[in-house]
Amino acid sequence: MVELTTNKLEALKRLSDENGVIGALAIDQRGSLKKMIAAHSNEIGDAGVIDFKKLISEELTPYSTSILLDPEYGLPAAKVRDKNAGLLVAYEKTGYDATDVGRLPDLLSEWSVKRLKEAGADAVKFLLYYDVDQSEEINDYKHVYMERVGSECVAEDIPFFLEIVTYDAEIADAKSKEYAKVKPHKVIEAMREFSKPQYHVDVLKVEVPVDMNFVEGYAKGEAVYSQEEAASYFKEQSQATGLPFIFLSAGVSAKLFQETLTLAKNSGSTFNGVLCGRATWKDGVAPFAADGEKAGRDWLQNTGKRNIEELNAVLRKTASPWFDKVN
Repeated sequence: MVELTTNKLEALKRLSDENGVIGALAIDQRGSLKKMIAAHSNEIGDAGVIDFKKLISEELTPYSTSILLDPEYGLPAAKVRDKNAGLLVAYEKTGYDATDVGRLPDLLSEWSVKRLKEAGADAVKFLLYYDVDQSEEINDYKHVYMERVGSECVAEDIPFFLEIVTYDAEIADAKSKEYAKVKPHKVIEAMREFSKPQYHVDVLKVEVPVDMNFVEGYAKGEAVYSQEEAASYFKEQSQATGLPFIFLSAGVSAKLFQETLTLAKNSGSTFNGVLCGRATWKDGVAPFAADGEKAGRDWLQNTGKRNIEELNAVLRKTASPWFDKVN
């Protein structure tokens, strides 16, 4: 159970639907989005990244409760979002140094929580890469860093959304069978850690606790988990925190993400919504980059819209209201 001030409560309501479910759209990608666009066109620079974010915001926020953007390229998109859509803004630098064994967090040096709030943010999001089994020195650094961000959000009386992406320092491929075996432990223990009160987290944005590509019935090859084991991990994840939590899509297909939410619900998970990015819009990058704004807009008005409407229909049946988790 999380204690919310009046301002934080009102902000969370702006980010949710009337039932207390968050159906947010994420397009705070920066480096990865540039690479996605560059794969289809070498002629679109930073201006193209800004324009694509604006297109996403214009066309898809009418069907989303809120949108997550970055302050580097995303603020023009914030200005053209639907009037009923709330605004989350990212506070971390994009990506991490591949030579850095600790994947240490770093803030956008020209921004503060105060400035993000003044720019119109209803909530601040920070992405943290975390391996619960890494050295005490590295993880203590991350703990202190998140305490600082949380304290900043308390000072500005604005919700703190912490996005946790787990990894194993000894396993290079996070999509491998080897990592799938340890993923439940990594995800659940990370959630348990950052649910502690010293971090002042209001909402956790997290991965599902299994790799769905290795779940019996969903796996194309050898399965790592039976359906019963996967269900037990979803339930254990839900029980690991008293905070509201939402799922990230991690770039899986729209269909697989929808099936994942149904499995979560059937397993007893009380997740409170999604912050869904690439699963919604990634296939719209190619027509936009290769054929221009009109082609990108046409894709968003058809396939993109359908992806969100289908996701919303699943959310109505599966997600629990965050109202139940706050005072």
